[in-house]
Amino acid sequence: MTNADDSCWICGKRELLPFRCRYCGKDFCAAHRLPEQHACPGLDFAQRHSRYTGGLNNQVPDDVFKDMVRNTTKRAAKSMVKNILGSTMSSMKNSPSMAIIYICLVSFFIGNIFLGIRYFNLFKLTPAFIFTQPWTIVTHMFLHVDFGHLFFNMLVLFFFGRELENRIGNSRFLEVYFISGVVAAIGYSLTASNPYSSVVGASGAILGVFATLTVLAPDLRVYVYFVPMQIKYALLLFALLDFALMGSNDMVAHTAHLSGILVGLFMGFRIKKTMRIYNSAYNSYYRRW
Repeated sequence: MTNADDSCWICGKRELLPFRCRYCGKDFCAAHRLPEQHACPGLDFAQRHSRYTGGLNNQVPDDVFKDMVRNTTKRAAKSMVKNILGSTMSSMKNSPSMAIIYICLVSFFIGNIFLGIRYFNLFKLTPAFIFTQPWTIVTHMFLHVDFGHLFFNMLVLFFFGRELENRIGNSRFLEVYFISGVVAAIGYSLTASNPYSSVVGASGAILGVFATLTVLAPDLRVYVYFVPMQIKYALLLFALLDFALMGSNDMVAHTAHLSGILVGLFMGFRIKKTMRIYNSAYNSYYRRW
């Protein structure tokens, strides 16, 4: 005996194993089992919304689910890349220190991973070739030999470069940075015992920034190897170490460091004097009113 539920929804014919439509969920006999034969109301919906094919439950098939996951992941990745690029461009536009850091990072990967020695030979500073390759007076500041060299230079620039920017503005900061770096390169070239000994790195320029900040804020508290001290004592310590190690074979351009410090001090006192004159004129003008 068969159950009344086994009857065809169209003609009422009973079958032991009726066909259940996957679109509308109703039971049909063999003659009416196709959606087109029983005017299935779910067929038109399924054709218009091809993602969904599961009858009453609207189940999502595996391939559709995979497409959804793939599309969602792709959109998320695009959004993340867009946000990263947007933040990077914004920070580079607003902060020359960050722009220099990003350029040094890109240069590091190009020189140490992709192009190698050819890249360094083109942009490193060699005193013997300073007149035939004059661009290296600037480009050597964007090269670093290893990750430790890059990391410590960029760490110092990140903290103290941004601090100096806030005090003197972006254009003046760039003047301090590049003038210190160029003079550091010239100082090294004039004092190098071997004119074919090349130099790379932003240390001279960064120490110029550090020295300028020291003049403007001598009591600023800093940490040197986790030891707190005022920035003026930190600069004195760096200068004494470079002076004591001149002529050693430690592969560090100490004369470039000292040259950068001297330029930074000079520019710091010059900027401080200009700021004092400006503030005095500003206060005098408003006192008259």
